[in-house]
Amino acid sequence: MYHFTPDPAQPKPELYRELAGAAAALVAGEPDPVANMANLAALIWQFVPRLNWAGFYRVSGSELVLGPFQGGPACIRIPFGQGVCGTAAASACTQLVADVRAFPGHIACDAASASELVVPVMRGGAVIAVIDLDSPEPARFDAEDARGIEALAAAIADAI
Repeated sequence: MYHFTPDPAQPKPELYRELAGAAAALVAGEPDPVANMANLAALIWQFVPRLNWAGFYRVSGSELVLGPFQGGPACIRIPFGQGVCGTAAASACTQLVADVRAFPGHIACDAASASELVVPVMRGGAVIAVIDLDSPEPARFDAEDARGIEALAAAIADAI
């Protein structure tokens, strides 16, 4: 049994270091990628404040397929290059979107989402999944959030 208690008052870099450490402990020795993504989605949900959705989309051919997540029901399939997640997957670049309604081709899986952070998970130079975080707050995410989730993605890539 794991118990992690984030301190909501700590600075973001410290929060994300703690999150990465907790994630490494959580997936250590577990070979099942779906189980690991499920626990990681729950961990992100617990650690990162002010989210309405946190989870994974897995690469399957030329599209993303919904993986484990926390939050309301979501879009099941997203073609590469479409929406924030598909753009992150196609470009292999983090997408930090302050206002999803202003993002060309945004796919509104949850009308409550106002901002979004999507980080590709890379293994062997290829995108294998994306970590998707949505918030009901406009401009919720910043460069510190992006760096923290990028570090997390790099740390857990071999476990998913």
